[in-house]
Amino acid sequence: MPPALLHHFSEDPNIRRFRPHVPATNPDRPGVWAIDVEHAPLYWFPRDCPRVTAWPGTSDDHDAFAAAWTTTARRVHAIEGLWLDRMRTTTIYRYDLPVEDFSPWPDASGQWLAEHDVEPLSVTALPDLLGLHVTAGIELRIVTSLWPLRDLAVSDRWDFSLVRMHNAQPRRA
Repeated sequence: MPPALLHHFSEDPNIRRFRPHVPATNPDRPGVWAIDVEHAPLYWFPRDCPRVTAWPGTSDDHDAFAAAWTTTARRVHAIEGLWLDRMRTTTIYRYDLPVEDFSPWPDASGQWLAEHDVEPLSVTALPDLLGLHVTAGIELRIVTSLWPLRDLAVSDRWDFSLVRMHNAQPRRA
């Protein structure tokens, strides 16, 4: 069943029309990319901020997730301390997009793709990225290195997202 609404997040408050483009992370397919409401917290960050995010894949995985991540939160997000000031000061904009323009992208949970221009239904400023995490009950970790959490994220059965890791501090030997 399709979601009721899709989003796109940007630091640009003035997008009137989304045009298909070829992102560096997926050079095979031009499109307008959107995310469903459930996965939207993956984009509550400044655009270039490297991050690791993880959450239990199913309710049966919650106990293993809680033990491995030593948390009681339903999700864990992590950024490097070098990005904390940007998290405090960046406003992002949530664009609401019409679901009927999109098809699910099967390679990633919550991702949707349109292959034609899309006009947003509305735009909302989100000036408090830290507050969004707190309100949603997401544990936001500020770490010196993302690499140990990246390794944990890919090691088991939980869902995860790794974004802009090329901007992360280098892995230490």
